[in-house]
Amino acid sequence: MVGQSDNSRFIDSARGALEMPSHEIYSKLYAMLVDAIPSSVLLVDREFRILSTNRNFLERSRRSSADTLGRKLHDVFPPGILDHTNILFRIQQAFSTNVSSHGERITYRAPGLPMRFYYYRIVPFMWDGSVESVLLLLDDVTEQVLLSEEVRRVERHLASVVESARDIVLSVTIDGRILTWNTAAEQLSGYSLQEVRDRHFIEYCASQHRTEVEAAFETLKAGRSIRSQIGEWHLITRTGAALPVSWVCSPMRTDGGETTGIVAVGRDLTEYRKLEMQLVQSQKLAALGVMAGGIAHEIRNPLAICYSAAQFLMEDDITDEFRRECVEDIRTGINKTSVIIENLLRFARPTTRTDLAPIDLVPVIEETLQLIINQAKVQGIALHWEIPPSPVLVKGIANLIQQVLINILLNAINAMPDGGTMKLRLEQDARDIRIRVTDTGCGIPESDIDKIFDPFYTTSAAGKGTGLGLSICYSIVKEHGGKIDVQSAIDGGSEFTVYLPRLDAAGYMSSCK
Repeated sequence: MVGQSDNSRFIDSARGALEMPSHEIYSKLYAMLVDAIPSSVLLVDREFRILSTNRNFLERSRRSSADTLGRKLHDVFPPGILDHTNILFRIQQAFSTNVSSHGERITYRAPGLPMRFYYYRIVPFMWDGSVESVLLLLDDVTEQVLLSEEVRRVERHLASVVESARDIVLSVTIDGRILTWNTAAEQLSGYSLQEVRDRHFIEYCASQHRTEVEAAFETLKAGRSIRSQIGEWHLITRTGAALPVSWVCSPMRTDGGETTGIVAVGRDLTEYRKLEMQLVQSQKLAALGVMAGGIAHEIRNPLAICYSAAQFLMEDDITDEFRRECVEDIRTGINKTSVIIENLLRFARPTTRTDLAPIDLVPVIEETLQLIINQAKVQGIALHWEIPPSPVLVKGIANLIQQVLINILLNAINAMPDGGTMKLRLEQDARDIRIRVTDTGCGIPESDIDKIFDPFYTTSAAGKGTGLGLSICYSIVKEHGGKIDVQSAIDGGSEFTVYLPRLDAAGYMSSCK
């Protein structure tokens, strides 16, 4: 770019040119224009002598005009450039054919200096119908070459990362046509890149997931979300198998924020599903072992009493009164065993009850509180409750809900052997009804929170509980379409919240989620 001082010199020169001969004017204008060119420019004759050059070449080569003009190229250029390039041949060719040469690149390393890259062209200079000289134009493109090589290196590195990934990595156009498809995608799907290129990605998704895929792609295309779209969509392989894949789809955007494509990364979930099934199976077996141990423990005690009583009955010399006691022990043991089995079946096979009817929770809770209020007083526990005066309707079975509340309230009392405070609150909103029972007892360890609803799990002393109480509560609440939530901390008390679907005036139930 020509600066202000250059413009001033040009104006001054133009004013002085009015008094110069025409050939001097043209010569001066030529020199000024050539100096303004950002490339190195040399005018060379048939003998390879330099007739003229511009300031750019002199500055880059660190030469003066006196040391350059009139000298041959061999005297000015380093031998390594002329000996290993076609510059001299191209100059001769330009003189003989009057045809400009296409650009060529020169690589040169001076001793002790880094590699430099140049780009040159040769243009014939006509005069009176013949080529009198040629222009040699040189550009230093070292920075551009190094930048392009760095870009290519990064591209190769990224391509290597994508191809080495065990996850599926693919890119699609804005309308969902596949552009790239890495090796993992080829191996898992059985399709090569040539087979899937320019085909719609949705063609390789299971039919039941295509609507979800279209919605995700449309969201990314419209730019309605800055977050990636996540989904689990089955990939249909060449053999027709449905491969479970977890996908993360992200938009490719320009600097202006316009979405130009989508990158999808998919992880094969086949092995994960197998491990998941194995884990579930092991958990089932572990739970079955705990349950079997609990059943054996709980049933063994009444059976032992029955066995002992039966042995006494076989004796001939026992009194009628003792005989009646043995019979009563057998009957009591059988009844206790029957209750354990019935409760266990209720937990193991919860069903949707068809005999649920609208009930008012207010009198159910009031009656429950009357049943345990005396025991709370005996243990020095202050009992508070907050119950609305108006009816609170749910669809259920009153005695089963009362059984749930009694279990929770008795557990709270047992957690405060030295006294404390227990609160019951009945709350409701547009969706559900909440019965909160809070105590100031010893609390439940965090490691045990997930176990308290397991059958036969108990922290009570031996003989003071079967470990089925909370598991039965859980089963009953599930039968009523609700859930139980527990918050607790060691020495910080516990809060049990029973959620039940609310029944509106028209008899419709909401759902607890």
